[in-house]
Amino acid sequence: MSAKAISEQTGKEFLYKYICTSAAVQNRFRYANVTAETDWDGLTQEHPWLLTERLVVKPDQLIKRRGKLGLVGINLDLQGVREWLKARLMRETTVGKAKGVLKNFLIEPFVPHTQDGEFYACIYATREGDHVLFHHEGGVEVGDVDAKAHRLMVAVDEKLSEDQVTEQLLTHVPDDKKQVLASFIVGLFNFYEDLYFTYLEINPLVVTEDGVYILDMAAKIDATADYICKAKWGDVEFPPPFGREAYPEEAYIADLDAKSGASLKLTLLNPQGRIWTMVAGGGASVVYSDTICDLGGVDELANYGEYSGAPSEQQTYDYAKTILSLMTREKHSLGKVLIIGGSIANFTNVAATFKGIVRAIKDYQGPLKEHEVTIFVRRGGPNYQEGLRVMGEVGKTTGIPIHVFGTETHMTAIVGMALGYRPIPNQPPMDSHTANFLLNASNSAMTPATTRTASFSEPRTSNDATPAKKSKAGLLADSLHSILWPLKNVVTGDWKEAQASAGCSGAKPTTLFRKHTKAIVWGMQTRAVQGMLDFDYVCSRDEPSVAAMVYPFTGDHKQKFYWGHKEILLPVYKNMADAMKKHPEVDVLISFASLRSAFDSTVEAMQYPQIHTIAIIAEGIPEAQTRKMIKMADEKGVAIIGPATVGGIKPGCFKIGNTGGMLDNILASKLYRPGSVAYVSRSGGMSNELNNIISRTTDGVYEGVAIGGDRYPGSTFMDHVLRYQDTPGVKMIVMLGEIGGTEEYKICHGIREGRITKPVVCWCIGTCATMFASEVQFGHAGACANQASETAVAKNQALRDAGAYVPKSFDELGDVISTVYDELVANGTIVPSQEVPPPTVPMDYSWARELGLIRKPASFMTSICDERGQELIYAGMPITEVFKEEMGLGGVLGLLWFQRRLPRYACQFIEMCLMVTADHGPAVSGAHNTIVCARAGKDLISSLTSGLLTIGDRFGGALDAAAKQFSKAFDSGMLPMEFVNKMKKDGKLIMGIGHRVKSINNPDMRVQILKDFVKQHFPSSQLLDYALDVEKITTSKKPNLILNVDGFIGVSFVDLLRTCGGFTRDEADEFVEIGALNGIFVLGRSMGFIGHYLDQKRLKQGLYRHPWDDISYVLPEHMSM
Repeated sequence: MSAKAISEQTGKEFLYKYICTSAAVQNRFRYANVTAETDWDGLTQEHPWLLTERLVVKPDQLIKRRGKLGLVGINLDLQGVREWLKARLMRETTVGKAKGVLKNFLIEPFVPHTQDGEFYACIYATREGDHVLFHHEGGVEVGDVDAKAHRLMVAVDEKLSEDQVTEQLLTHVPDDKKQVLASFIVGLFNFYEDLYFTYLEINPLVVTEDGVYILDMAAKIDATADYICKAKWGDVEFPPPFGREAYPEEAYIADLDAKSGASLKLTLLNPQGRIWTMVAGGGASVVYSDTICDLGGVDELANYGEYSGAPSEQQTYDYAKTILSLMTREKHSLGKVLIIGGSIANFTNVAATFKGIVRAIKDYQGPLKEHEVTIFVRRGGPNYQEGLRVMGEVGKTTGIPIHVFGTETHMTAIVGMALGYRPIPNQPPMDSHTANFLLNASNSAMTPATTRTASFSEPRTSNDATPAKKSKAGLLADSLHSILWPLKNVVTGDWKEAQASAGCSGAKPTTLFRKHTKAIVWGMQTRAVQGMLDFDYVCSRDEPSVAAMVYPFTGDHKQKFYWGHKEILLPVYKNMADAMKKHPEVDVLISFASLRSAFDSTVEAMQYPQIHTIAIIAEGIPEAQTRKMIKMADEKGVAIIGPATVGGIKPGCFKIGNTGGMLDNILASKLYRPGSVAYVSRSGGMSNELNNIISRTTDGVYEGVAIGGDRYPGSTFMDHVLRYQDTPGVKMIVMLGEIGGTEEYKICHGIREGRITKPVVCWCIGTCATMFASEVQFGHAGACANQASETAVAKNQALRDAGAYVPKSFDELGDVISTVYDELVANGTIVPSQEVPPPTVPMDYSWARELGLIRKPASFMTSICDERGQELIYAGMPITEVFKEEMGLGGVLGLLWFQRRLPRYACQFIEMCLMVTADHGPAVSGAHNTIVCARAGKDLISSLTSGLLTIGDRFGGALDAAAKQFSKAFDSGMLPMEFVNKMKKDGKLIMGIGHRVKSINNPDMRVQILKDFVKQHFPSSQLLDYALDVEKITTSKKPNLILNVDGFIGVSFVDLLRTCGGFTRDEADEFVEIGALNGIFVLGRSMGFIGHYLDQKRLKQGLYRHPWDDISYVLPEHMSM
């Protein structure tokens, strides 16, 4: 959501810190917060003025009209404040329909003043600009300020001056206060803009001889601007509406949402309720809540929430387990129901998200059965069949009643089933599997020679057309075609005024997409581009609709895609200028830029006259930036779809990004050829649901656009409805409106005035909002009613009164569409045409594998690590568990090398071995080579490699050889003396015996440390004991023939593998045979080599040249003739 209410304390803190005005703002930062936990002694120490001044106390919990409700204590001393609070603090009270507990209060200095010193000021945002309201009589009895206040609209990107304020707002203000108020209001407006407020009201605003006092304040800020305003805002706390508690689970989901590219929302309405929802999609979540409330479930509805935007399996699991945890805390006498619903996804892999939900259900299967929970599932979209299968299977294995339905079932039918209003089918019909849609019945890979590009319905002759209606302005509807879109002043003005205002802007096209439309895609969205190309191919386009991609984070290159069966290359440019220059035929930009870069990239795109349409996919763009883009687009005649949208689709011609889902849905909903019905929706997910409904009840979709869920979409319902009205191929129009805003009233006016003559089927979602006791912000930023006229109920009634076809509920939307369509067929307006089979498109290998349709032998096999899931897994152990168990480096090595969780002493021994082998000075061959390379200017990797290449039997590679030699002798039953004699007889060195410096008289402390540890912790050390017996024999002949560190580690490791209990004898011998032990030396000594490299670089040593006096030059003597 974007506009979020902040507490009065937060709003005043911002104002006192950042307002810039010549007016003297008094009582800056003089406020104290009181809760049930407040220490009054500490409070008075922090705010000593509490002891000396008269005070005002009031709750700070987003409560309107506190004065009229008797919730303001005025002109009290501190003791009076405490007495006043005793009767109210932590007491339940009712405000409107909301019941809540008063728990947070604000104390401020009392400001003595007269009634004529009170004023009212308010600033709020609209699509066109910011409205400044001022009334010379403020206070509790201010009344209907909308009717009484002077009003000034500051257009987007314009500034407010003191002269404007004085002339237009302060006409009834005494002259001696005009200058102060003008300066303050201008400063307030600039502050409002700079800190991205969307609403700011001060009542009363008091002006005295001392200056300006802000007595009461209410405000909302655009939460999406956090990345811009973080330095000024800090960590803002957004309190819940009065009457709804702030639950830790809501905060947990909000935190998940903030850390995710997906959308995760949760609002608890009634934790004791029996009806719980887990719905995919911002629009769908509202529709399900509507249907539950329509069927009488409002008092039992426990939560509102949604997950969308392709959350990962882990994110879905975290979301699902939160809801399951909440719903299994208190039992209900009737049991509980969980509705796992959703529209048809555009790009979310349904099976992947359902895996997360299934994991949560398995984890909570006991509590779910104990609380008698029944689950109803309805979903569609990519891989939904597999998702439904998995969901059905978990019901059978756990014994939890789970009823599963796909796209063959109306989206909200499961609500009626869950609440007992519909029978539950025993075996619901299932649509074909994803793969079946991709196989043409003729088994031909050839593209049909001709396919339709016009409407799917037969064109009508002119004398059959609906007669043009006259508007109230006396103009024929056809003569208004030049208005194009957008149409301004539709609600309040007449059509001539609207036409005049539209003439100020650049004319926008009636037709956005054609059969040969070409687009540039901003962002490396290869999956979306491939989806567009597959759509183009199945629509029998001659060429791909994507001409190029722009991605500023790489250099210019080519990206490979499929065009049917062939592979093609599309250019990718680093900057937009090159792309536009090289592709002048492009007139559409599809922007997948992030919310942070979408504004800049869109503004840049509008500098190129060739661009006529821009689709902005990103969600969360600050509203101020969106309004600037809209203004620029209106000036330049550019149509904008979005932000916060999936895009739009014109069957047979063009689709934006992921719109319409994958090919199975494109074919199932017959989106490869045009029908007769055009629709416009806010929601992307619900637009795909409309594709499904329309394809099942009519001859199909002609065009569909999802304008986006933000408060200020780039184009409006009216913009697109007027385009459809002026498009001959469109015979009827469907509009899915939403709670919030007033755009739907323009449709009412258009129908009444005769500008819209084609049948319009409308439904506004969000009817449940009027039934809730407290305000609920739905999934879309714009889905919030600020006044009665913005409610879905009011808009549905207005549309019905205007003559639109409005069903009783979303449940009946398909029936109404079918009825209107049948009438149009009956009267000859629509003549259905014969189906034309689409060409086949091969399925991508990766998706076919995801669906389990194909298999192939893997090129690699691995059994130690898996990075594909939510977190890294070492030999079956998640990385979080590795750290939780404090396994250390030795434990990780055990997992990755030996696929075992080794005992603690074994992990410690491995780490000790790494420490004692880390380095042995610069003179040894490996370190020497590393130093020489480093001084030659080579990089770290090259220098390290040169040192490692010296490791072998003569240097550091004796661990494996020693382990093999000693093991073989010990296992064969050979006595230590026999072993020494045999090696001497064979003329072989005993690996691991002997040292250049150390001896029996000068022992190697590294060996001594390891020996002490082994003797103390190993359950057995038979091979080490055998090696020490050999050492006694060899040192009796020569004192430096000791068991060196390589030999010690080698034989001790064999003891470890054989006796720790984690390996069979064969497995232990195999690890020795394949060279695992030398890896210990390589890993340990790499630390030392890297140290030598860094040391040489730090010391800035030059190129090494070996001195002559250390070289013995032995050349052949001169041979004389």
